[in-house]
Amino acid sequence: MSHTWPENFRAGFACLVGRPNAGKSTLTNALVGQKVAITSGRPQTTRHTVRGIVHRPDGQLVLVDTPGLHRPRTLLGQRLNDLVRETLGEVDVVAFCLPANERIGPGDRFIARELAESRTPVVAVATKSDTVGRERLAEHLLEIDALGTWADIVPVSATRGEQVDVLTDVLLGQMPASPPLYPDGELTDEPELVMIAELVREAALEGVRDELPHSLAVVVEEIIARERADDDPRPPMLDVHVNLFVERDSQKAIVIGKGGARLREVGSQARHAIEALLGTRVYLDLHVKVAKDWQRDPKLLERLGF
Repeated sequence: MSHTWPENFRAGFACLVGRPNAGKSTLTNALVGQKVAITSGRPQTTRHTVRGIVHRPDGQLVLVDTPGLHRPRTLLGQRLNDLVRETLGEVDVVAFCLPANERIGPGDRFIARELAESRTPVVAVATKSDTVGRERLAEHLLEIDALGTWADIVPVSATRGEQVDVLTDVLLGQMPASPPLYPDGELTDEPELVMIAELVREAALEGVRDELPHSLAVVVEEIIARERADDDPRPPMLDVHVNLFVERDSQKAIVIGKGGARLREVGSQARHAIEALLGTRVYLDLHVKVAKDWQRDPKLLERLGF
């Protein structure tokens, strides 16, 4: 089956860097347009964890993970930073996230200096732009401008979806002309996530349906494929992290059971079903959290995917 792409199609790799809480994961989700990416068993075109893929008619943006850039205090820190530098050299563009609601600090300056040494173009992103007024945002953009040399500076509010398309355009503009690196729809496997959440929900409600009919929300936080040896023919084992939200402590106690016995039972039942669904081994990590009156809280409902 031959497939033709538009002549001006671009595709490549991007990574998001920034100090902790700079809004990287929220921005990743906003760019990809959904909660999380499931990586396929096929060999990656990159050695790094793919966080998500942005599919557009005119291009494809593959977002890869970098371990956090930080000031190395230890040998491990140094190694991590070397790994980051290596990643920076392998991607086509870096998005450097600087939250608008915080002043630029030493951590940001450290990252800016590291980025200055890399030949990869860097787009500075003023994240959380909705959290400050226009004057402060303008001031923040000027501070970013003074911090280094950027291919572009884009203010974005990932939670409100403001300027996310603009950022996608800017990042795609830095990509080489290339056919898509992944098939369309790859790694943004919404149905599988929904099914995983359903399987966990089913198992959790088994036998206690009357006590918790609707007050149980299940959110698949992330799915991470474990590293495996190159000569291992089996698909990678997946770490599946799932949060179960209930409304009250008493309900949490019901889900967990005496000494955690019920939650273990739930985990075991759900894990077998998920392994059958995905066709690979799964480590299922379940956490039960209380989100008070989540059914009546619009913010929480949104966060829980309703």
